[in-house]
Order: sequence, then structure tokens, then C-alpha cells
Amino acid sequence: MKAFFQKIVNWERWSYDVIYLPIDIFWLWYAVKARHFWYFTPVNPSLIFAGFEGGSKKEMYDQLPKWSYPTTLMIEPAVDMEKVKNEMQQAGLNFPVVVKPDSGMAGVLFRIIKSEDELQNYHGKVGENYILQKFINEELYEYSVFHIRYPGETKGIITGLIVKDYLHVIGDGNKTLDALVAAHPVARHKVAQLKKKHESNWNKIIPVTEKYLLNRAGNHNTGAKFVNLNHEIDQQLCDVFDTISNEAGQFYFGRYDIKCTSLEDLKNGKNIFILEYNGAGAAITHVFDRNMSYGSALKEIVRHWRHLYRIGKINHKKGVPYWSFWKGYRFMQKAKKNFKRMSAIDKTIP
Repeated sequence: MKAFFQKIVNWERWSYDVIYLPIDIFWLWYAVKARHFWYFTPVNPSLIFAGFEGGSKKEMYDQLPKWSYPTTLMIEPAVDMEKVKNEMQQAGLNFPVVVKPDSGMAGVLFRIIKSEDELQNYHGKVGENYILQKFINEELYEYSVFHIRYPGETKGIITGLIVKDYLHVIGDGNKTLDALVAAHPVARHKVAQLKKKHESNWNKIIPVTEKYLLNRAGNHNTGAKFVNLNHEIDQQLCDVFDTISNEAGQFYFGRYDIKCTSLEDLKNGKNIFILEYNGAGAAITHVFDRNMSYGSALKEIVRHWRHLYRIGKINHKKGVPYWSFWKGYRFMQKAKKNFKRMSAIDKTIP
């Protein structure tokens, strides 16, 4: 009962469907104004479905500046492992590496692979094309930057900046990992999956002050904490992402997930590694800072939908078509079916 009331109070732990329920009317209003249900589809013309859901990560990487993201390979599940190893060798990739499905989202099937055996297991189970990428030191900070640029303009705005704090516990030299997880306000709601993931250390006493990472994925549903840094947004930071956005070409609305050595380096465009670019469907992550009220979060989400509508309208006038209702519906159903499939496989891979 206590856990239930805590979930009610902590609105950021609700499902997205529940969070958005009070403002769905605004989404429908913009659809009516555009006269198309999928009013966002012209927003990022070079991304399928504008990057709303079910898109290809390879499609995104192919458009980003080559200098801006880690060494990345696209792997087909049907190819022989010897070929995969050869491609890794030619690209200069060594273990550990990061793997994730080409059409994945929400951290599902994201793994850090430490050996050939682990890669073989993943390769045999994932069942679709996947990204194999250089592992960027977890000591680096992970930021999310929400950038919006209107078509025909070279200057944009940054509407959100966060730093991610991966789900972790701090050892006290007395409690086992099991006990530390049970006492953690977020981790205790994920005991079953965490026990499976950390079974070899589950009854181990974690040394005093040691930071033990429970999940290395910087996603809200994996328990990562989002710290709002909007007060740090300035023109210098905007200039960095204006440069990236213009070089990419037609990325007008979305969120960059990035690893970088420091906020200062991020503002100077140094040591940047873009992990992903999320388009029209990008979660507005800065609203999930636990200090933001639910009402303020809803206002911020609607503000972003307004940008979606306006950019879509401009691009449509330039000749970018809206998707028909049935085309979008079929695409969404296919994406949901694939996500359900991937979620089931995710439970079978350590």
C-alpha cells in the first residue's frame, strides 16, 4: 500500500499514457488544425515517421556529422560471427562494446558486451539488425540536449538540458547488494530484473563509499535520474548544436543524447560523443527532474507540441507530405509489435 501511494505522489514514475492523459486534447487540437492526425510527420523530413517511433538508428547516424558519434557498425543477425569479428577488427573496435537494436527504444536490448561469447549470445537472439558501437567510458557524463530549429533558419534554440545519473547504490561496508537495492527508492521497484542482472554480486557486501552501477542505460524506465540543467543553457551551447543540426541537414526537432567529459567541454564542442538523436517522438526529459511539478511539466510538453505543429506546417508548405492516417497507423502497429517482441527477448539475455 505504501509503494502504491509513493507511486501516486511521484508522478514521473507513471506510464507515459497516464502522464499525457490531461493534455491529449492539445495533441488532437493540433491534428485538427493541420487536418492530419499525424501532424508531426513533415517535421524531420529525412527520418522515417519524423523519428517519432520505430525508426532506424542507422538512418540517424548516417546523417549526423561523422566526427560527432562513436565508431559504429550495423550488424545483420544472419551474418556469420567471423564476419562480425572481422568488421570489428577493421573498425578498430575492441571489447567492451555497446549493442542495441536498430529500431530499439527505452533501453530495451541495450547491452554492454564484454566478450566474444556474450556477443555470440546476443547476435543469436536479437533477431533484427543491430548497432555495434565503441563503448564510451562510463566515467564521462551523459547529457541530453533538446534542440529546435525552424526550416530556413540556421539558428535554433535549446529548450532542455539535463545530466543523467545512472541507477546506482552506494556501499556502506555492511549491507549486501540485495539490502542496498531493497532500501533504494527507485531500485526497490525493480528487484526481479536487477537480481537477474546482478546475480553474481547479489549477496556481496558492497565496500563503503563504492558506487555500484545497477544499470548503465540512461533511460527513465531503467531508473536513471534526470537532473535539470536548463539554467546552464546559453548562446555558446546553442552555437554548438546549431552547427551539428545544420551539418545533419534536416534535423529540426529532437533530443541529442551525448557523452562528454564536462559541461564546459560540451559548451566548447569538445570531446562530444552523440549516442543517439531522437526525433519527433523524443521524450522531453528535463520535465522528469524530480523537482518539477506535474503542472509545470504538462505546460512544457504542450509548448514542445506547439513547435512540432509549426515546423510541420512550414515543411508541408515546402512540399513535405503528411502521412495518411492509415499509413501512420500501420507503421505504429508494426513498431509496437516489434517492441513487444524485443521486450520478451530482453528478458532472456543477461
